[in-house]
Amino acid sequence: MADTFNLELVSPEKLLLSRPVEMVTIPAWEGEMGILPKHAPMIVALRGGLIKVREGGRDTESLFVAGGFAEITPDRVTVLADEATPVAELSRADAESRLTQAEAELNAAAAESEALREKAYGRVLAARAMRDAATAA
Repeated sequence: MADTFNLELVSPEKLLLSRPVEMVTIPAWEGEMGILPKHAPMIVALRGGLIKVREGGRDTESLFVAGGFAEITPDRVTVLADEATPVAELSRADAESRLTQAEAELNAAAAESEALREKAYGRVLAARAMRDAATAA
């Protein structure tokens, strides 16, 4: 049996996942990050994108996260997601609506501080990732 580590995925509403897995891929701000057992400890910020879970030698689950943080240790990964939804439950119409709203907020923030513009841009990126995941589902 392959080495495993414990994966916990927590959203503000509930604990979505808690079990041993072989690998998880997370959407870190720096890019997609594959995590295996005995990974170096770190804390990373997440952007909107997909978390992919690998068990038994195959991908078993994909979840959309709108952002958050991941704490990585050699034997555990804890994802604290701002929002998390199984890909099968995503709606393209909802994602399109969210993208339209996020783009309007970004345009409205054009004259605001850099921090507000960055936050609005992050929402646009998350909405695009959600739309792409809903389209692929």
